[in-house]
Amino acid sequence: MVALMLLEAGSLTYTIVWGVALLGALLLVVFYRNVMRPLRTIANGVDLLRAQDFSSRLTHVGQREADRIVDMFNGMMGSLKQERLKLREQNHFLDLLIDVSPMGIITLDSKGKITGCNKAAAKFVDFDISKDMLGLTVKDLNTQLGKVIGSIKDREVKVVRLNDSMVYRCSRLSFMESGISHPFYLIEKLTDEVMKAERKSYEKVIRMMAHEVNNSLAGIISVMETAEEEVTDPDLSEAISACESRCKDMGAFITKFASAVKIPDPVKKNIDLKELLRSRMTLFESICSATGSTLTISLPDKETPVFIDPVLIEQVVTNIVKNAAESAGQGGSVEISIEGPGTKLVVTDNGPGISPEAADMLFTPFFTTKESGHGLGLLLVSEVLNAHGCRFSLETCPDSLTRFSIKF
Repeated sequence: MVALMLLEAGSLTYTIVWGVALLGALLLVVFYRNVMRPLRTIANGVDLLRAQDFSSRLTHVGQREADRIVDMFNGMMGSLKQERLKLREQNHFLDLLIDVSPMGIITLDSKGKITGCNKAAAKFVDFDISKDMLGLTVKDLNTQLGKVIGSIKDREVKVVRLNDSMVYRCSRLSFMESGISHPFYLIEKLTDEVMKAERKSYEKVIRMMAHEVNNSLAGIISVMETAEEEVTDPDLSEAISACESRCKDMGAFITKFASAVKIPDPVKKNIDLKELLRSRMTLFESICSATGSTLTISLPDKETPVFIDPVLIEQVVTNIVKNAAESAGQGGSVEISIEGPGTKLVVTDNGPGISPEAADMLFTPFFTTKESGHGLGLLLVSEVLNAHGCRFSLETCPDSLTRFSIKF
């Protein structure tokens, strides 16, 4: 442009410079179309990848080789879009599957904080809302099951029975994400399967024992009654009478065992739990008086409606109060109370408490710490409460008091 301004118009030099200028402009256009435009298109494609925008596409630039690159890029973007959509669908399906799974699943980050939890796991560790667990550590789950899973080592599997008769199989595993190992817990509830297997076993044993013993005792008692009528020696008659009485007691004992496996289905109806307890106070006081312990009761003024079988629940409370009174012993105390929120029945005693060894065996068939116990009382209690859908626990608390809690 400067040369054209300095040269004289119409001269040969002016014409040559003007031609060179036009040729330069033409070469710039060709250069832009052949080099810069494809490069800019590729740069736009890189920006789309960086922004993870797999829906946009590049346009052709009018060059064969460059357009081949554009077609390859557009095809790659289409494939990435399909894979991303497929991955989202799979993740959504996996989230739904985990959320409705009956197995509890808790995922942790590299620092041990909870990053995910499904509804089953939240219920197992006594959280009403699973989101409330996010950001906590397993040690922050101040429940018995939370303490159990917190003690599990990597790749360890542990089966535990808690103080509410629930049985769980807990596992700690891990998965890799972005090159970092993330641990997670699997919690499987085995209560129903274990209780069915235990019930099937002890029902078979008890029925076989009852059949054989009662058949034998019936013949022995009949013979003794006949012999007692024929014998004239008073000492011998007294001995026969004692043997006959002992056989009848043995028959009653085995019949009691057999009746324990025939717990009827609950017939539920709406009642006031407070009035049910108040109407049985005389019975509970007599149970405590027999062991030398005192009974106190703390009931609310308002009604406490529950939907239960009153006959079965009365038997359950009677068993619990009897155990508490025997544990408290002479000079001890037993308290029956209804607490809130909700309806929660608590029977408390100040006895010696439950040892760690006994705590692991609670609600196990035939296990008892009493010299004259049968090991069926807590079994009956747990089966009735489970049939009612109640949540319950039996434990010696840090204040050295033993509490049996039932949440209706």
